[in-house]
Amino acid sequence: MSFNKDNAADHGVLRVLSCNILAGASVKRYHEYFTRSWGAVLPGKYKLGNLDSLARSIAKFDVIGLQEADAGSIRSGFLNQTRYLAESSGMPYWSHQPNRKVSSVSHTANGLISRSAPTEVLDYPLPGRLGGRGVLLARFGEGRDALAVAVAHLSLGTQARARQLDFIAELLQGCPSAVLMGDLNCPPESPELRKLFARTSLAPPAQPTPTFPSWRPQRAIDHILVTSAITVERMWTLHTAFSDHLPLAAEIRVPATAWQAAA
Repeated sequence: MSFNKDNAADHGVLRVLSCNILAGASVKRYHEYFTRSWGAVLPGKYKLGNLDSLARSIAKFDVIGLQEADAGSIRSGFLNQTRYLAESSGMPYWSHQPNRKVSSVSHTANGLISRSAPTEVLDYPLPGRLGGRGVLLARFGEGRDALAVAVAHLSLGTQARARQLDFIAELLQGCPSAVLMGDLNCPPESPELRKLFARTSLAPPAQPTPTFPSWRPQRAIDHILVTSAITVERMWTLHTAFSDHLPLAAEIRVPATAWQAAA
């Protein structure tokens, strides 16, 4: 889908993007998980080119959530990928939440990049048997007028995801204008997401958007979920595959006070 910058600049509309970047690696076929497995532990020039391409897309958005960014390790050439993407795209504000570290080989993180400065940024570890998962929570504005944006990458196991979504539900209580974005590793009709929708004013997408695998998207496991105070004007995927997930984009209409803080 083409991007209409003029329409997105309308009062009250924010452009948001969620992207699992696989630490800069590019996987375009299943067999490349094996033939390019070195990318999980070693840096490469193609990763930097991949990040540069993503940065050009990021520049069109207001708030960006990253999953599987590298916080600086051997596999990224000791590059903080969230910072690199923010600076390369000309976006002034970035935060990251380092989670799972495997010696000096890899250091996985969630990331947030934004056009305006968040009022506060908090990071929380998520429950899980193995640990190493987290949610990054940013607020734009003050009090109940603030826009809360949560970025998360959930576990592969159903029970762990259910516990993690219970935690996020508690975290977003009292936030009338909230966005949950990330690789949630489950479709909207899953029991754990249905429970989240029952406990909060977050709503399932009107039309699930497949994002995985990027070369033949069949599963809607990446999400941008919003509360009832926010309207999704449109949602689409970027057709350029920067990893094994397609980036998920949305234009959302938020209350005026939240828009003024985040736009």
